[in-house]
Amino acid sequence: MIEVSTFSNRQVAVFGLGRSGLSAAKALTAGGADVLAWDDNEDRRLAAEAEGVAVADLYRSDWSRIAALILSPGVPLTHPAPHRIVDLAASAGCEVIGDVELLAREALPNRIAAITGTNGKSTTTALLGFLLESCGLDVAVGGNLGTPVLALPKLAADGIYVIEMSSYQIDLAPSLRPDVAVLLNLSPDHIDRHGDMAGYVGVKRTMLERQTPDQIAVVGVDDTESAGIYEKLAAARGTKIVPVSVGPNPDNRAKEGGIWVTDGILRAASIDDGEPLVDLTGARNLVGKHNWQNAGAALAASVALGCPAEHAAACLLRFPGLAHRMEDVGNIGGVRFINDSKATNAEATARALACFDHIIWIVGGRAKEGGIESLRRYFAQVDHAYLIGEAAQEFAQSLGDGVAHTFAENLDTAVTQAAAQAAQRAENGDQPVNTVVLLSPAAASFDQFSDFEARGDRFRELVQNHAVLHADKPVAGGQA
Repeated sequence: MIEVSTFSNRQVAVFGLGRSGLSAAKALTAGGADVLAWDDNEDRRLAAEAEGVAVADLYRSDWSRIAALILSPGVPLTHPAPHRIVDLAASAGCEVIGDVELLAREALPNRIAAITGTNGKSTTTALLGFLLESCGLDVAVGGNLGTPVLALPKLAADGIYVIEMSSYQIDLAPSLRPDVAVLLNLSPDHIDRHGDMAGYVGVKRTMLERQTPDQIAVVGVDDTESAGIYEKLAAARGTKIVPVSVGPNPDNRAKEGGIWVTDGILRAASIDDGEPLVDLTGARNLVGKHNWQNAGAALAASVALGCPAEHAAACLLRFPGLAHRMEDVGNIGGVRFINDSKATNAEATARALACFDHIIWIVGGRAKEGGIESLRRYFAQVDHAYLIGEAAQEFAQSLGDGVAHTFAENLDTAVTQAAAQAAQRAENGDQPVNTVVLLSPAAASFDQFSDFEARGDRFRELVQNHAVLHADKPVAGGQA
């Protein structure tokens, strides 16, 4: 745990007692603050008390005595309307910040790498941590990915914190100036929390704009919004801004001064005149162009933090991958089962669909704005779709007559039916080579599961159970 001393001997409110709020309360208490913690959920209050956190009703507290409100990222700050607790704090002139801001204010003698973007944050964060560790550096990885920042271990002075940053967390961390900041990409997401796309983009942009002139930013330039941010930053800070591009026709800005990937071959303009560094088609757990972007960004960040480029590039091939993100959970009868439960919007699912030619697609949940209309260009690659959750009818209308589909209602039924279809096609001899059963929902999980992890865990369990029932067929497992 990282003790927070900046509010020593002062009263601090903590609202929201999930993982980040609970760790913030403990870190503040350890640093000498008088903590008043609260959550609207009684079970979380009881759990906090059981761990020694002082619980007090913030709706009845004297806010004139409170120095700061530490707000959990999931609690509305501005849109669609500030939470009542935020209003109470604002009325008393009390600053509202988050746990990452507490870390920033401690001014530890460590470097910080912060990764944001709409898609790919978690993979890139984990991948950067892996590359830095492979280079022998002392690293702690967390933030929006798994471990809250204040629950990370206190590192030696030369250690590096690698932090995944959501837009919510950036909003609550006005002092954070990462030594290396990564912006992967931008597409519509969390619009309800930021008012509109401009608000969402603006929050993401601030993390890079707050950097000092000697700090480094790595920016994907393959979407319009991110490319615009790159142009403004590059005009002000020149070579401290590293562009990354992926595609059949990489952006010339990346070829002139950054990193680019074509047909899986990763190159860096500043290394060996852009000669090939590594063939990412050999990276089993970095499948698809979206993961090639993640790899390029992680490589750029690792080099900026002291890793030799050639060593880091070679280590990309050994990355073990992350659960729920293009995770290969089994191969049954020649059919791969891919868990991409983290794909909670159409943009993320597009990246998965682009990787395969013959897909038995499990899709649905609680729809986000736009549904799956933007995925039409991939429908020809879908052999059959199994629709689950609240979005089933809406998604069926988008699929129309062009894609064979079945209403499966829930994930259990979808996996059973998809596996049976794949097995039947294999027995009939008409199974296309490289067929996959892909869970990539393009929707939130909250209609049937507590979160995308629970949804992905259930998919993995169902596939494993199916493998046991069909043990006479070839079975192999692993992560992708």
